[in-house]
Amino acid sequence: MPAHHALVLNLHQPPGNLEHLLAHATWEAKEILFALDRMPRSLWGQEDLARVHLSLSGTLLETLSSPDFQERVYGIVDCGKLLWHLQNTEIFDILGTGYYHPVLPLIPPADRPEHLRRWQALARHLFWRDAFQGFWPPEMGFSMELIPLLKQFGYRYVLVDSAHVEPVQPMSWPELRYRPHIARCDGEEIIVVVRDRELSDAQESGMELDWFLAEVAERTRWCDFEPLVTTATDGENGGWFRNITEGANYWSAFYLPLLARVREGAADIRPSFIGDYLDKHGAHGEVHVATGAWNTGWHSGRGFTQWTGSDAQKRMLARYADVSARLRTMVQQGAAAAPDDPGLLAVLEEARWRLLRAETSCNLFWGEAWVERAAADLDAADTAVADAERHLPGPAQTGAASRSL
Repeated sequence: MPAHHALVLNLHQPPGNLEHLLAHATWEAKEILFALDRMPRSLWGQEDLARVHLSLSGTLLETLSSPDFQERVYGIVDCGKLLWHLQNTEIFDILGTGYYHPVLPLIPPADRPEHLRRWQALARHLFWRDAFQGFWPPEMGFSMELIPLLKQFGYRYVLVDSAHVEPVQPMSWPELRYRPHIARCDGEEIIVVVRDRELSDAQESGMELDWFLAEVAERTRWCDFEPLVTTATDGENGGWFRNITEGANYWSAFYLPLLARVREGAADIRPSFIGDYLDKHGAHGEVHVATGAWNTGWHSGRGFTQWTGSDAQKRMLARYADVSARLRTMVQQGAAAAPDDPGLLAVLEEARWRLLRAETSCNLFWGEAWVERAAADLDAADTAVADAERHLPGPAQTGAASRSL
């Protein structure tokens, strides 16, 4: 009985990061661009077996599709061709995510739909499709309250980390980890697909093919069903994915040899799309997913300590809530008093995208080193809200004032 392998790669660069690296750390920028370009180039001609799920943040897609950026890096990577090749549905399945890559459970609930809406709008345009089956929560930050939102946006399944999955009915360890399940919240349900944390850790840092095959065989030996083994990591970070030497990176040292073994009948594993697996095998059993994220460095992912541990991070989270609430109030007042005022609509949009960009997970992940980036966007959002007040008839309604962390 073969094991099905779902390979998932998360691809994200913070707003302006690639542009900054090109100017100040050119080789690092090239490594990232080469890593992105290497994916389709490595898999040309492998359509019979290669199956890769990609989550690309809206900020990364925005950069890659920018004509100015494309012109700037032409000669390093042809971004237009890269995006074109990622449309190959025989090899790549594109997962939905949040536009500015926020840790969704940490930002105000009212802001979450706009992250999803903006990502879908851009991804539909770039990848020429109307629907996306799977959802990748940025940083794998998930809470059960997200289920109705994901269903609202048409998602069939969501990726969650194995450390947080708890069975509602009795399940064996292999069942819990290597079968998709159902999770329910507020009358809605979604399929959860479980990332194997230990195998994913190995994928991130470099692993030998024989070890991987033996480990998968051992972990699934007691399965009386066809197991789905899901490994998920970043796809452009770390030396294993960035290494430009043939035979020394993920694709040439591991994935292409894996496909060769499968093609020869020498590996009892099948690269698979999650959607295809669900069509054939479905989901079994109900689970509860504890609130948390994936593991990064020495962080376990529990309690979101990567993003909430310092006083500066906590103050920033409080500012998200404050600016979001005042913006919602101003939107409501604007809709009632001046719904067709183009100046008002422009400043409200300025405030909205500044707030959303401030919520980028990286602004908090790097502790106090990057919080000033969020603060700058929130200051700009505050200014835009104040400008919006001046477009309303009568006295100012919110008393918004520019403030900084």
